[in-house]
Amino acid sequence: MRLLERMRKEWFMVGIVVAIVGAKLEPSFGVNGGPLKPEITVSYIAVATIFFNSGLSLKTEELTSALVHLKLHLFIQIFTLAFFPATIWLFLQLLSITSINEWLLKGLQTVGCMPPPVSSAVILTKAVGGNEAAAIFNSAFGSFLGIVITPLLLLLFLGSSSSVPFTSIFSQLFMTVVVPLIIGQIVRRYIKDWLERKKPPFGAVSSSVLLMIIYTTFCDTFSSPHIDLDKLSLVLIMFIISIQLSFMLLTFIFSTRNNSGFTPADTVAIMFCSTHKSLTLGIPMLKIVFAGHEHLSLISVPLLIYHPAQILLGSVLVPTIKSWMVSRQKGVKLTRPTV
Repeated sequence: MRLLERMRKEWFMVGIVVAIVGAKLEPSFGVNGGPLKPEITVSYIAVATIFFNSGLSLKTEELTSALVHLKLHLFIQIFTLAFFPATIWLFLQLLSITSINEWLLKGLQTVGCMPPPVSSAVILTKAVGGNEAAAIFNSAFGSFLGIVITPLLLLLFLGSSSSVPFTSIFSQLFMTVVVPLIIGQIVRRYIKDWLERKKPPFGAVSSSVLLMIIYTTFCDTFSSPHIDLDKLSLVLIMFIISIQLSFMLLTFIFSTRNNSGFTPADTVAIMFCSTHKSLTLGIPMLKIVFAGHEHLSLISVPLLIYHPAQILLGSVLVPTIKSWMVSRQKGVKLTRPTV
């Protein structure tokens, strides 16, 4: 079993390298409008597959128990939509005295204001074996919440305002997240015994979808005309975006301190859901809020870099976080008093 798990991890890492190299060599295949049609296959089919897969694999009692874990939900949503953008704003006050392009800095602020994605945090939490139900709820709820909160945050920090098509975004999220999840739960009721007996490779399905997302994301990144800056600015932006590691560390410290009330599985969901930002919702929002703005391309660059970076970083950290979680769970079991 351990050998199989190790081989799966190694093949997944190889898959990441192949996906990135493939995207670099032939980005036109996986860009929006290309032969792969990621605007349909990823935005709709892949996301729907992720949540149908989760609905099928998750026990209903796990999903319902996650819904009432209010402390966990509050922590993630406050960190994502309040602490994250406020900390970025403070950090940018220091960087404003440097020679970094001011519109790139404003772009970094928009990254902080973005809602969580509906897919990557769920897949990574599932890959580690964390609280998948909590990740599903917070990714979906955070995305819905972000439709309202993100434009307000952009107005607060950047002074930009515009109307957002709430109805169309809500309907897309509902059809690609909520409906597949419910269908998966309904189907599970009828084939529950078969699922428990056969144990289908749900993890392999999620990993395959994640590799597809990584590939198409890097195709967009490598083919984007916006990523055309001087090397110093790009290096500085990449360095600043590495603060995601700092945010992950912060969430880890907060959620693992004594009397936090969070399990190791909760911590995994917190680390991914609190620090990931949505490109799928983010870019359309930026195009709406900054419509006609001459510096829209520069403002978009940090989000275009942050998105693939968060997926790549999360994928690389999966084995390490999983080892930590398993060891902590074993430690908890060993310290429980026997009756």
